[in-house]
Amino acid sequence: MTITANSQLSNVFSQNLESIPSKTDGSLATLGAELVYTQDGAGRYLTFCWQHSELLGLNTEKIVDELNQTQTFAPVDKVIYLERLHRILTSLVPERFQCWFSYQQELFELELVISPIMPSLGTTATTVLVMGRLVQATLNKKQVPVASKTPTQIEVAIRAQQHQKVVNRITRNIRRTLDLDIIWQQTVDSLGKALRLERCIICPYQSSSSKVEVKAEYHQAVLKSMLGLEIDIVSEPAFAQALTTLEPVVMQVPGYAQSGQQKTLVIATCYQDQANGLVALSWQDECYTLTESELELAKEAADQLGTAIAHATLYEELEVARQKAEEASRLKSEFLANVSHEIRTPLNGMIGFLKLILEGMADDPEEQNQFLSEAHQLSIHLLNIINDILDIAKIEAGKMELTYAPVKLDELFHDVEGFMRPQAEMRNLGFQMQMPPTSDEIIVQSNYQRLLQVMLNLVGNAIKFTHEGGVTVSADLVLKKANFQDQQFPGMVKVRVADTGIGVSLDKQDKLFQLFSQVDGSRTRHYGGTGLGLAISQKLVEAMGGEVHFYSLGEGLGSTVTFTVPLYQQPVMVSSNDGDSTSSAEC
Repeated sequence: MTITANSQLSNVFSQNLESIPSKTDGSLATLGAELVYTQDGAGRYLTFCWQHSELLGLNTEKIVDELNQTQTFAPVDKVIYLERLHRILTSLVPERFQCWFSYQQELFELELVISPIMPSLGTTATTVLVMGRLVQATLNKKQVPVASKTPTQIEVAIRAQQHQKVVNRITRNIRRTLDLDIIWQQTVDSLGKALRLERCIICPYQSSSSKVEVKAEYHQAVLKSMLGLEIDIVSEPAFAQALTTLEPVVMQVPGYAQSGQQKTLVIATCYQDQANGLVALSWQDECYTLTESELELAKEAADQLGTAIAHATLYEELEVARQKAEEASRLKSEFLANVSHEIRTPLNGMIGFLKLILEGMADDPEEQNQFLSEAHQLSIHLLNIINDILDIAKIEAGKMELTYAPVKLDELFHDVEGFMRPQAEMRNLGFQMQMPPTSDEIIVQSNYQRLLQVMLNLVGNAIKFTHEGGVTVSADLVLKKANFQDQQFPGMVKVRVADTGIGVSLDKQDKLFQLFSQVDGSRTRHYGGTGLGLAISQKLVEAMGGEVHFYSLGEGLGSTVTFTVPLYQQPVMVSSNDGDSTSSAEC
């Protein structure tokens, strides 16, 4: 309802002024307002129609017949009201305002729009048309002491209307967005402002958690915010009861009310009979008791919110799944591009060297042997790439079968050093292999070929990404009993590969072990590789009962990769004090 609209209504109304009865007229209800009446300049009612008249026991005919001095339904401040009435009649400009009226033992706050009924040409306005609605109703404490909190009929009707409007507003807001943060905040704001609450909070709920977090809040300025607070469900009886029964719970919750005596209404939001959130509304204890119809409205609002949470959550999950699928597709495309390059490079080299030999381009047998050697090295490199691809395919298909047997750690280290030291020395890097001091052999339970593959992968990466400094490979004993494949082992061997290379930034380290993922595409083009080495190593180590971890303080600060394998038998450690052989203790 706008002032312009009411001005138009007053113009139309004035055309039939002669036909307006001097008492109440049911046709006033057709104007669409909750409250409609007409008055003269002295404030006397000419007509009167109000939807809540019967609930109040208000005799509208008596109101129209009464003289202004004895009106029972009148403005609390008659002087100001009449001054405004005279101003409107003089200026012929409608006004909107809120005003308190009294009737018997109750006070009513009304929102009114008063429009002058336009007079005939050459005459002055003497009558106004008033349209409005009830904002709130309270007991008149000046006249009657407050002894009961039981709501009157008019209060019940008004509050029911207010709550229904809130539910409708919440429903409209929910349909406009799937953003949960927006839905939650709009809901608490709507409830808090419309119901004049002390506080209103929303907490999403998951059955796997014993706590809920306050995600959205409305509160009075004098209260301390609870936003972000975690609430233990077990310690809050109202929360636990609402989640269990899915029914509204009215009670005082310890720790929730922070300002004076308050009551709290707790409602569980749910979808398909499964709770997914909690709404808590707090108000001053001086307010009257909530009615059954109001509890039903509150439950209806919670049901709407529960459905919205379920739909928004599903949308978020679908969006995350879509993004992951798109990322996986992108990574696979990037991986295929890298792999095709990695395969073509050695293959082209092999073809080139063999073609030189076949075309007699070698100057002598020595140069021919050199061409053959280069082609052989490239074929081995190509075979390793193909083996990586086949290995990851087997792992992904769950067809990687490993046989386990005792493996001597010193033999494994010796073979790794034989493969890797020449590569490190070619790049002018230091290379060290360190074994823990023991008087007997260290034996692990593993698969030798796969364990060798893991170590060559990790050490090869360390050498490839290190420009100066060196690479250190060491082993430590962790003598704490471990179980693998229904067997108990005396401990684990932790192998550590540390380098002084380019390192990895902290925000990119989570990509290292993802399939088809490389930390930086530019690095791949510069250093080569398929990006499968670490992923394969992790899968193999886990299949052999161990774990892989990566550590780096950032770019340019080097890297350390560790992995563990079960210790087959506990070795005898060499004492650092006197060189005597002693049994190792747990560490």
